[in-house]
Amino acid sequence: MAHPKRRHSNARTRLRRAHDHLVPQSRSQCSQCGAFILPHRVCISCGFYKGELVKTIRVKTKKKE
Repeated sequence: MAHPKRRHSNARTRLRRAHDHLVPQSRSQCSQCGAFILPHRVCISCGFYKGELVKTIRVKTKKKE
């Protein structure tokens, strides 16, 4: 196995790790309800995808006593 002969400096290590940061996910807005959703996904609040109803969303209601 490879074994380093000399220690890497902090600058060199940090330069290598500069690209390891997390990138926030891009969000698009639903054309029907305006909620923010991930691109190419069905809207979880209204069930529309590209202007067509794909899934019906059931809303939970509280039971009356």
